[in-house]
Amino acid sequence: MSSLESHQEQLSQSDPSPSPNSCSSFELLDMDPGSLYEPVSPHWFYCKILDSKETWIPFNSEDSQQLEEAYGSGKDCNGRIVPTDGGRYDVHLGERMRYAVYWDELASEVRRCTWFYKGDKDNKYVPYSESFSQVLEETYKLAVTLDEWKKKLESPNREIIILHNPKLMVHYQPVAGSDEWGSTPAEQGRPRTVKRGAENISVEIHCGEPLQIDHLVFVVHGIGPACDLRFRSIVQCVNDFRSVSLNLLQTHFKKAQENQQIGRVEFLPVNWHSPLHSTGVDVDLQRITLPSINRLRHFTNDTILDVFFYNSPTYCQTIVDTVASEMNRIYTLFLQRNPDFKGGVSIAGHSLGSLILFDILTNQEDALGDIDSEKSSLNIAMDQGDKPTLEEELKKLQLAEFLNVFEKEKVDKEALALCTDRDLQEMGIPLGPRKKILNYFRTRKNLFDPVAYRIEPMIVPEVEFEPMLIPHHKGRKRMHLELREGLSRMSMDLKNNLLGSLRMAWKSFTRAPYPALQASETAEETEAEPESSSEKSSDVNTEETSVAVKEEDPPINVGMLNGGQRIDYVLQEKPIESFNEYLFALQSHLCYWESEDTVLLVLKEIYQTQGIFLDQPLQ
Repeated sequence: MSSLESHQEQLSQSDPSPSPNSCSSFELLDMDPGSLYEPVSPHWFYCKILDSKETWIPFNSEDSQQLEEAYGSGKDCNGRIVPTDGGRYDVHLGERMRYAVYWDELASEVRRCTWFYKGDKDNKYVPYSESFSQVLEETYKLAVTLDEWKKKLESPNREIIILHNPKLMVHYQPVAGSDEWGSTPAEQGRPRTVKRGAENISVEIHCGEPLQIDHLVFVVHGIGPACDLRFRSIVQCVNDFRSVSLNLLQTHFKKAQENQQIGRVEFLPVNWHSPLHSTGVDVDLQRITLPSINRLRHFTNDTILDVFFYNSPTYCQTIVDTVASEMNRIYTLFLQRNPDFKGGVSIAGHSLGSLILFDILTNQEDALGDIDSEKSSLNIAMDQGDKPTLEEELKKLQLAEFLNVFEKEKVDKEALALCTDRDLQEMGIPLGPRKKILNYFRTRKNLFDPVAYRIEPMIVPEVEFEPMLIPHHKGRKRMHLELREGLSRMSMDLKNNLLGSLRMAWKSFTRAPYPALQASETAEETEAEPESSSEKSSDVNTEETSVAVKEEDPPINVGMLNGGQRIDYVLQEKPIESFNEYLFALQSHLCYWESEDTVLLVLKEIYQTQGIFLDQPLQ
């Protein structure tokens, strides 16, 4: 018989008579003893390994309630699966394990928690096992009903727990190594704090996510397995992005949520780095990698070389096929788990991921249009067949008359892409067509440039304009930007006033003092003053008009992309970033995952297509 079972027997066989030294014990005899005891409210937790340390995280209140209902339904828990976290994870109730649905992730332990402990050096409370928590609860119930405290229990790890009173319960760890007489563990050292019920520990428990999904967004990462400066994976970063979006929906789309017009936007990560590096390429890289500065070389192999892989015809196609097939796989699985989903689908890419998606979209042969629910697939693929021929390319450039020249020289489309200006000139191609051909194929090559640039100047090359400044999620511009613009306007006004004053002072200084000329000069000045004042006022008005024009830019038409609306957006710089932009270049490239401004822009663009707008438009 185990020590726990023997202890339970001792508790059940103990004398239930009240202690004569307790005043409250005599009162218990005159009332129902069970009325003072209230069963503990369980909450479900799961275990995650964070920084090589186990951390127990609570399920949100809705998921915990669903798990408790499934547990208390009286049915066999084996084989019982409960979806949690918006359907992104499944909990196998019998196994007490939590599995990711859409991506590969280590399974995590799940526990029905009622009792917790925390040491001085621990940041969070740790739940006891379910079996030992049951023993603690039975002991607590007996102590409350009989008002007999200072109960001692021994845990499976030979640790001592003492229940002094409902407010004071401690957990003593055994002293390392017992003496030669084999004495039992003594309660020495600083004890751990013991708490009953999740409501009595400092832990944040969220309410849960809306069930209705309005839109689905696939997020494709850039180079390397890490997506931010904390070296987190794409799954962790997208989780942050999703959490920020849920908070912003409550604050900026509150009316639409109250009217049940919207639910939420689901963001799902698409991982292509792991499949690429599981093809055996890492083994080949390891053979040719020098042993010096090992960590730096390993970082280079794992991240920067992804750029060169994408420039390689072989691995480029592998990456593109992986992204396309992964999106199709996730979308099919998503529809199976959400059969009532009628929303749209968007794709978002970060860094190199945006270039991968751009190449996929520009090579689509079938219109995506309305998605056939029977196919349950996005039908995204990189079609390698039926590519435009050289004749079709020349017709597109309105240069079909030069087809015979290229055929005579046996120049196909691939050879033409390698031709220089001198090569085309030797074939007798005039200057104008040469420039068209070179510019066309140069643009096609630049599609694989891993560095991100603006798009709008390529669409509207004849107009120069700045990218759109993304409003701060709390409205208006950041304080230091408004201050900078205010100082610029003030300095412009001071300069205009100062120039006007200096001009008048210079005319007074250079005025001739002769009395014979004084009358005539006075008359001339009288005639000239209205002109100069009108010139001055016109100058000032011109300055003010230009400032007003800068403040209210005319609408810019950028063609059919994005419905004619703006395409290029830029985040506002933070105050500390204004000191030296080079120091924060890398951080700026990786800051989007937790940026409320970026997330709000995405939500605004998605919901405005459904006729739903922000509660208060941002300036």
